[in-house]
Amino acid sequence: MSGANKVKELELIEKVTRLMDNAFRIPGTNIRFGLDPLLGLFPFFGDLISYGISSSLVLAMVRKGASGKVVVKMIGNITLDYIISNVPILGYIIDFGYKANERNFKLLKEHFDQGKHQGPGWPYLLGVLLVLLIIMTSLAVIVGLGLIYFFQWLGSVS
Repeated sequence: MSGANKVKELELIEKVTRLMDNAFRIPGTNIRFGLDPLLGLFPFFGDLISYGISSSLVLAMVRKGASGKVVVKMIGNITLDYIISNVPILGYIIDFGYKANERNFKLLKEHFDQGKHQGPGWPYLLGVLLVLLIIMTSLAVIVGLGLIYFFQWLGSVS
């Protein structure tokens, strides 16, 4: 791939990133937002579509040569954004400030321009998987205890 094509593709990634995170400004303020929080207005499916677009951006960045370490950080950013976005009201507010796509494009630029974030991603991936395992286990325990207490309460009501 020629240098000109690579630059054009990076510009396209940057344009989509801007569209998702900073395309619009609230008049009279410096608050910028993109399609990401607007898609969040549609419960579950809007966030899923946004996650799909963000995943496509990450995939495009991988094709441009992002290291494993950068890729894991990017996936962490969009996954955290997706999880938080699904929290009612709070997630919508956070969508205006977190801007995972912008963070990912910044990581890509740092990777190419400054040589940062070099190396394999597996140590970070293991850390992310460990945190997810702890969260999922905690949620399972909380739900299990909640069901036990609920059925005990049902038995005492009868």
